Amino acid sequence: MQFELTKEYLHDLSEAIAEGRDSFLKAELEELHPADIAEIFDQLKSSELSYLYKLIESEKAAEVMIELDEDDREKLLATLTSKEIAENVIDNIESDDAADVLAELPEEKQAEVIANIEDEEVRSDLSELLQYDEDSAGGIMATELVKVKKSWTIARGIREMRKQAEDIDQVYTIYVTDATDKLVGTLSLKNLLFSSSSIKTPISEIFQEQPLHYVFPDTSGEDCSSAMEKYDLVVLPVVDHDMTLLGRITIDDVVDLIKEEAERDYQLASGISEAVESDDTVWLLTRARLPWLLIGLLGGVLVAQVIGVFEQTLAEVTALMVFVPLIAAMGGNVGVQSSAIVVQGLANNSLGTSSIMQKLTKELMVSLVNGAICGLVVLAYSLLFMDSLALSYTVGISLFSVVIIAALFGTLVPLMLDKVSIDPALATGPFITTMNDIIGLTVYFVYAKFFFGI
Repeated sequence: MQFELTKEYLHDLSEAIAEGRDSFLKAELEELHPADIAEIFDQLKSSELSYLYKLIESEKAAEVMIELDEDDREKLLATLTSKEIAENVIDNIESDDAADVLAELPEEKQAEVIANIEDEEVRSDLSELLQYDEDSAGGIMATELVKVKKSWTIARGIREMRKQAEDIDQVYTIYVTDATDKLVGTLSLKNLLFSSSSIKTPISEIFQEQPLHYVFPDTSGEDCSSAMEKYDLVVLPVVDHDMTLLGRITIDDVVDLIKEEAERDYQLASGISEAVESDDTVWLLTRARLPWLLIGLLGGVLVAQVIGVFEQTLAEVTALMVFVPLIAAMGGNVGVQSSAIVVQGLANNSLGTSSIMQKLTKELMVSLVNGAICGLVVLAYSLLFMDSLALSYTVGISLFSVVIIAALFGTLVPLMLDKVSIDPALATGPFITTMNDIIGLTVYFVYAKFFFGI
């Protein structure tokens, strides 16, 4: 049954904390999944959060730590000593999660925690992981894995695997390396158990060399997720450029990364320039939203300037104002649709090998059909309900033109942003809408001057 957090439950917990009923609290926490505990912690005060955390047994507490959002984790880590973090958290989680926790600490405390880790190999691994960009393969990989050498017998391979698997929650794949620790293939449990009648058979006779999919430490997280999606992988090895096996990326890490990227793109498309949460401070929320609001404000001023340039045209044909919102809205909507499709294609690498010109040509064909239909609909409306034939032609042809221009603009902008390594998600938000407002109204008024002979 899925846990449901209620106000009554939070009230009972807060009362138990205030009264110091540790037995009750321990019993409650023992029954919950780490993710459910993290959900509870998100609703508690810092003092209550710290109190409850210290009642959880160490292994589960470490899992709760990595389930917390960054703000809660930062508050909680600030209440723990370097020794407590090293012994109760770092020692009980895999290296990729440990590196994420360490990365959130100030450099001085980070060094203290690493110094308190007793295992020299773990210290070395974590120090190396912290050197990688957090969104790269090196930044999300774990160094814990199961590997065997192809020269070993099956019997020795099983013995070594038992030792290695002690520190791993899930064994997805057994990696096969040569004498110099270079990755040469993988070994399935099925082959290990059933492919030979003798435990003295060398692993070199039963492992698989192909297909072998891998990434390098500097490979972007997006490329890692694309590779895992394309080849239906649940785990992906990370190697250096000499093919030395460094670590592995599991599907849960990639899912977290995809979720973060989707949230970031959605916020950018909505005109929010920083990663924020609904419970962040007023200042943080304002700082994230204000830049694009100011850009939208500037766009509005430019739209007003466009209307001002054609003030005489509007003065002579006031009926033109009736369709100004329609032209502006349609241009913005079409532009956002086109850019959203391109951004989605860029994100999942589904655009193929076609050139920018080919993509623009295809979008032109789509926009011609859409523009013709929309233009005819509004032309028919204006002919039925408006007395001016010139106004009907102006609105119909303007809308047809605006749909085409907005579609091409919405396609071109994200492609160009991607070429210069700027997140194309920016193109699906206020930028496209504002630019299409300006272009659409200019086209509308130019046609009006032509048809009315002003």
